[in-house]
Amino acid sequence: MTHMLLAFFLLISACSSSQTKEINAKVDSVINPDKILIVYLSRTNNTKAIAEIIQRNVGGTLVALELEKPYPENYEVTVQQVVKENETGYLPPLKTKIDSIGKYNVVFLGFPTWGMKLPPPMKTFLHQYDLKGKTIIPFNTNAGYGVGTGFQTVKELCPNSKVLEGFEIKGGIERDGVYFVIKDEKAKEVRT
Repeated sequence: MTHMLLAFFLLISACSSSQTKEINAKVDSVINPDKILIVYLSRTNNTKAIAEIIQRNVGGTLVALELEKPYPENYEVTVQQVVKENETGYLPPLKTKIDSIGKYNVVFLGFPTWGMKLPPPMKTFLHQYDLKGKTIIPFNTNAGYGVGTGFQTVKELCPNSKVLEGFEIKGGIERDGVYFVIKDEKAKEVRT
């Protein structure tokens, strides 16, 4: 996480003097927690744990994405539902509402990898809210297979935003009954 913030500051310092207004806005975003939004989707609390680590380190408003109709508890049933949603392009309606999204300049987006893709609820969020001109910092938990096309999809759905390099880490493996793992040593790994 520290590496992402360092990269963000380096990005700002590399700007030309003609971009002073933009630099000041971005620095204000990093320094002012009121301009930072941390949105996450978490099924087994691994992505939530990373979102909370980010909030402890940089501040900001923490928002969990919740669906109007939650996914089933059963993992296999959820997997089948998500496959159908991805095949059809269905965007499940969100129960979560964010007022005044315009006041945020930096948006951290956290999500697990589902079927090697960006989860449909996160796609709903990116279609529902205009993140134009914002700096987007994606982060991901996965079962060890990687982020798949998740970060690329974020870039595609946020064409008018500055999408920074994402952070990903192996979380739980729900299929195998391994749920919450972002604790103890794994949490220390996230913080460095």
